[in-house]
Amino acid sequence: MNRRLAPAVNAGSMADIAFLLLIFFLVTTTIQIDSGITKKLPPPVNRENDTFIKKKNLFEVAINQENQLMVEGKVMKLSDLKKVAIAFLDNGAKNCVYCKGSKDSGSSDNPDKAVISLKSSIKTSYATFIAVQNELIAAYTVLRNREAKRLFGKTFIAMEQDLKDVSYLANKANVRQRIRKIRSMYPQKIMEAELNE
Repeated sequence: MNRRLAPAVNAGSMADIAFLLLIFFLVTTTIQIDSGITKKLPPPVNRENDTFIKKKNLFEVAINQENQLMVEGKVMKLSDLKKVAIAFLDNGAKNCVYCKGSKDSGSSDNPDKAVISLKSSIKTSYATFIAVQNELIAAYTVLRNREAKRLFGKTFIAMEQDLKDVSYLANKANVRQRIRKIRSMYPQKIMEAELNE
């Protein structure tokens, strides 16, 4: 009896097809990108140059485990936080010619020295924490917009959008310099910590 051998399959073309399918799926598949809150971390702290913050230059905001907002030890509504933060940051008791605050000697000396301390409980909800943080950032934005409008005739937000806009034709170095100036007038200093309960 003659035994016939099974015909061999040419695997070269199979590898080509598999490679083409792999390329097809890589090209046509969309990869979801996780979105979150963009936040720039502060630079590392140099312990040799620890600075002492005067009590009047520290604005204490705390959120407890029941999501209650405490500002300077008093319960406050979230809707009032921005106004109170603006009053603290813009007080300008010392050496601030552009501040329009009440110049109260018991409040912050200067926007450069003003620090906001945001403390939260481990049981605080993310939604409440983010809402409080947004109000504090909004206070800085209001003050920065006001000064940018006064100095340059354009809001701070508009200048940041111009900087990101690829079709913006004016001098971007000039816009960067203006943004730096406004940020130096109202530097955003928010310390975040966990509430001791």
